Amino acid sequence: MRRKFIAGNWKMNKTVPESVQFARDLVSEIETYTHHDILICVPFTALVPVHDVVKGSNVKLGAQNMHYADSGAYTGEISASMLETAGCDYVIIGHSERRQYFGETNEILNKKMLKVVQTALLPIFCVGEVLEQRKAGDTERVVEEQIRTGLQGLSASDLSKVTIAYEPVWAIGTGETATPDQAEEVHKHIRRVIKNLYDENIANTLRIQYGGSVNPSNTVELLQRADIDGALIGGASLKVESFVEMIKIADRL
Repeated sequence: MRRKFIAGNWKMNKTVPESVQFARDLVSEIETYTHHDILICVPFTALVPVHDVVKGSNVKLGAQNMHYADSGAYTGEISASMLETAGCDYVIIGHSERRQYFGETNEILNKKMLKVVQTALLPIFCVGEVLEQRKAGDTERVVEEQIRTGLQGLSASDLSKVTIAYEPVWAIGTGETATPDQAEEVHKHIRRVIKNLYDENIANTLRIQYGGSVNPSNTVELLQRADIDGALIGGASLKVESFVEMIKIADRL
């Protein structure tokens, strides 16, 4: 049985004081909810102070990005060891906004994945198509290529650390959401790809989140689908009330 996994991606939002207050409120609200995994991915500036709040609780801490190098002349970047020593448990790799706005290719993301599995950090690897690709019927091909290239060189043991998040780019921050049927169809396809690349057991145990305008009103329908194991939540994770409501929904399911 795959544990549900509810993750909030704050993106470039919240100052350090705002982040700390949110973390305090969240921990107090959900301390009894232990049936699934809960994660907040906060800005780099807030990692250490938020870690001080959530350590020992059922809330895990994640970063939104990392570089594939251990150190060096990479102004503005951050390494896996920096994230580990800041208290991170998880890191998002390949979010569509990193692909779209910062030119991160499948090959670059593969370097990041090969690096992160050598550390104690657990990656959430994001895949998804843009609207033109969806309209052209290219969704499955695009997602498969992102997986094949992004995970190239990872062993079966490495993959046990990985969560995949399917996020249709056309549904991120737009108010549009893939229907539960559309989301489930792609999640099933991802499992087929993983089965072909590795084996059926790995495909069946892999957790796959859905991301793309997830909110309290559509959480039930999405999480009831057999192959959707949780959500990577953007805007709706910025308010304690809505994030907690989705956590409670997951707990009931």
